[in-house]
Amino acid sequence: MLKVNDLHVWYELKKFGFGHAGYVRAVDGVSFELTKGESIACVGESGCGKSSLMKAILRLNKPTKGTIDFNGIDVGSLGGEDLKAYRSEVGFIQQDPFGALAPFMTIRQILEEPLIINGVSNADERLKKVERIMEEVKLTPIAEIINKFPHMLSGGQQQRVVIARAMILEPKLLVADEPVSMLDASVRVEILKLLRNLQEKHNLAVIYITHDLSTVRYFSEYIFVMYAGQIVEFAPIRDLLQNPTHPYTRALLEASGDPDAKNALEYKEIPPGEPPSLVNPPSGCRFHPRCKFAIKGKCDVDMPKPMPVVDGSNMAITGNKHVAACWLVEEEWKNHAELAN
Repeated sequence: MLKVNDLHVWYELKKFGFGHAGYVRAVDGVSFELTKGESIACVGESGCGKSSLMKAILRLNKPTKGTIDFNGIDVGSLGGEDLKAYRSEVGFIQQDPFGALAPFMTIRQILEEPLIINGVSNADERLKKVERIMEEVKLTPIAEIINKFPHMLSGGQQQRVVIARAMILEPKLLVADEPVSMLDASVRVEILKLLRNLQEKHNLAVIYITHDLSTVRYFSEYIFVMYAGQIVEFAPIRDLLQNPTHPYTRALLEASGDPDAKNALEYKEIPPGEPPSLVNPPSGCRFHPRCKFAIKGKCDVDMPKPMPVVDGSNMAITGNKHVAACWLVEEEWKNHAELAN
């Protein structure tokens, strides 16, 4: 359904308001695919490029280079009515529900607006659709909630309104931007279960964007980890959690502080320093200035290509479903070949 190929999103910098002063390379060569009914998580710390990637998929940003293909259509080339039609097939769930909802509109008006924009002129038909989606996202009792304003609802109810608005046009793809990060812990599981149920019921493709690895295991089948605008590791959820390969992925898992002791890693040291500037990123692997495993003369010079991961516990090759852009993977391949001989 969705094919992102060598995507670049660069923001031009201006010197004193005019004149070229370089680029912020927010997304720098990202590629992945998503099929119908599949969910994929995009994970990384703040500033890694997650939001810029999301905005490009929603066509709020135009790609600098590369393509976004949605059911055979080049999203970057769309405009006018074609772009409007594309956006009606892509639902968007914002991070901050209160900030995403117009305070002067009732819940009915908020949910009706996408229908009006997309040509549903019959008021009775719109009301039926609004009531149906409110029932589906558990915004009940409908009669009590439908004429309220957003500030009169709890945080969990507000997020359900945001989800209902994203779903009311019956999209094929759902982009969820940290949909539970602003909610109380007690509400997060309910919202994640709701999203999972909607995905299964409507056979939705979902991109789940987050920095919190503790919620990923309960929602997505696949995961890719971003660092400094690039994907450093991609794998099925279980494979990545059991065999994290890239040093940055291991650091993220350690920082997530999973309360389950059996999921704890031996890698206890959090890398020092901060992510690099995306205006002038380091040569080679962008994580090498913070990586204690960096190979001098290699990691700091040559950018690694994604390679299939070798599971060090039994030297089995996990195949191309689990790949990591790290020179350590190449070293594992060498060890594997030596043992095989």
